[in-house]
Amino acid sequence: MSRHDRSLSSRELLARIGLSEEHPQDLLDNEPLDDLSGDIGAALAARCRSFQERHTFAVGDLVTWKPGLKNRRIPRYGQPAVVMEVLDPPVVDGERESGSTYFNEPLDLVLGLFIDSGPARGELLTWHFDGRRLQPWTREV
Repeated sequence: MSRHDRSLSSRELLARIGLSEEHPQDLLDNEPLDDLSGDIGAALAARCRSFQERHTFAVGDLVTWKPGLKNRRIPRYGQPAVVMEVLDPPVVDGERESGSTYFNEPLDLVLGLFIDSGPARGELLTWHFDGRRLQPWTREV
């Protein structure tokens, strides 16, 4: 059976991007944020304001996480992703457990990014994201 004749299972896809039950990685395993050592209430209010600030994105725009609003393992903070599609209306995440961070999350952007390690290194893969958590990416000088 050729590679294009069947869909990958979720386990196969995770293995291709370097994740497995044998090698789990934390969702937020990089770049800890330093602004939580002071007034937690002020930090929460600042995150809320940032979350509410919307950017209008178009296909081809480069984006990255807003500080403190990353809810997925990739991309890493500061790593760019390209907008592949803007969804209107957004797709609502089908997570059924209301205790999940993804429950009813409106996914309005399809982003593409390179996998930078493991067997899928260099492949452009796409995922759906909540655009409220993202900002325009600027090249670090």
